[in-house]
Amino acid sequence: MSSLKVVLFNGSPKQKGTTARALAEIAKELEAADVKTQTLQLGTNPVHGCIACGQCWKNGGTCRYTDDICNELISTAETADGFIFGSPVYFAGANGAMCSILDRAFYASSHFTGKPGAAIVACRRGGGSAAFDRLNKYFTFAQMPVVSSNYWNIAHGNNAAEAEQDLEGLQTMRVLGRNMVQMLKHIEAGKAAGLTMPAPSAEERVWTNFVR
Repeated sequence: MSSLKVVLFNGSPKQKGTTARALAEIAKELEAADVKTQTLQLGTNPVHGCIACGQCWKNGGTCRYTDDICNELISTAETADGFIFGSPVYFAGANGAMCSILDRAFYASSHFTGKPGAAIVACRRGGGSAAFDRLNKYFTFAQMPVVSSNYWNIAHGNNAAEAEQDLEGLQTMRVLGRNMVQMLKHIEAGKAAGLTMPAPSAEERVWTNFVR
C-alpha cells in the first residue's frame, strides 16, 4: 500500500463551492491510485497578512500568529508528498486571504521544497489565467516541480452545480490528478534509486537589493 499523501488546500470561504468541486475531482483520481489525500479549508475566519517581522526564522519555521490556518498548513506540509492549492477568482486574482496564508507559509517553512505542487482556480467567467499564474509563483520560489494538466487548471461555474456542467474543466482536473500521481511515483522511484532533490541549504542563499 502506498504511503504517498497529497494535501489539497481549499482557499475558498465556501466549503462546497466551485473550488471544492474541482478539488474533489482531483482527489478521486489520487485516491483511485492509492494516494492518500487530506483537505484543508481556509473558511471564513480572519487571517493575518505577513508583517515582515522575521519571527518565523527565529522560532523554527512557524509563524508568530497562531489563530489562523497558517501553522496548520506548515505542520501538514512536513509529512505531505505533494500539494494542490485551489482558489476562487477575485478581480482576476486568487483569494487575498489565501495569498496571505501562502505568503507566510512559504516564507516561513522549507517543508514545501522539492515536492510537487499544482494550482487550480475557479471562476464564473474570466480572470482565471491571471489567478492561476499568481499561484504558480509560490512553487517556483520553493524549488517545487510544477504538475501540469492538458489545459490551464481552471474550473468554470458560479457554484458546484454549474461546475458539473463544465465537462472540459472537470476533465482538466482529472488529468491533473493522474499527472500528480505519475510525478509522485517517479520521485518515489528516484529516491529508491538513490536520487534526491536539492536540499534548501545546498547553496547559501544570495540576497541582492540592487541598491548602490
